[in-house]
Parts: sequence; structure tokens; C-alpha cells
Amino acid sequence: KVFEKCELSQMLKANGLDGFQGITLEEWICIAFHESGFDSRALNYYNGSSSHGLFQINRQYWCDGQDAKSTEPSVNACQISCDKLRDDDIEDDIKCVKKILKESQGITAWEAWQPFCIADLDQWKC
Repeated sequence: KVFEKCELSQMLKANGLDGFQGITLEEWICIAFHESGFDSRALNYYNGSSSHGLFQINRQYWCDGQDAKSTEPSVNACQISCDKLRDDDIEDDIKCVKKILKESQGITAWEAWQPFCIADLDQWKC
């Protein structure tokens, strides 16, 4: 599903992501746009691993799944199938995002954040 900006904003807010670990809703909307174009079914490959869903969560560390281009075993820290990160239900994605924020490198885990989502966030407001 490709979300509309304000539809996604409402869902993220309803699931407690606004202000979580000090990250604003506008930052999350910006990240989702730059990572996946708001597409919950996005799948990308980089450097021998795959990234999944709206927030492009990496298989090597966070989810479990087999794919032809990822040869390393997954840590599966979010205890979720990578396929579940590419469906229309993003509540489980948000739980994994929160785990990444708390247990990993925080917001810098998302490469889109620093170049695109630190300043001038007005376009991401609803």
C-alpha cells in the first residue's frame, strides 16, 4: 500500500511514534518518504542484504526471511518475518522501529534522516 502523507501521520501518531525517543512525527514522515516513497511493500537490496517495507528495515539484523540476494543468516532481533514488514499492516513495523531506536544506533539507523530530515520539516506536517 502506498500511504498518503497525512494518513500515515495519523497511523504513526496512533501507534505512539510521535515524540518517541525524541523524534518528531515530521521526521518520521520524511524518513518514510525518502526510504520507501510511503510504500509499505517496498523491497530493496544493498550490499548483499535486503531492506523491507515503509521504513526499509534490514533483514540481516531485524527480520527473518529468505531471499536470493541475502546470503548471511538473520539475527531477527524484532522476531518478525520480513514479509510482515511488507504488508499493509504497519503496526508491527512500528514496534520494530521502536526496538531499533532503543537497541541500536537510534535514528541514525535510517540513512535518509541526516541528509533530508533534520531541518525544514514544514512540508512533512499535516
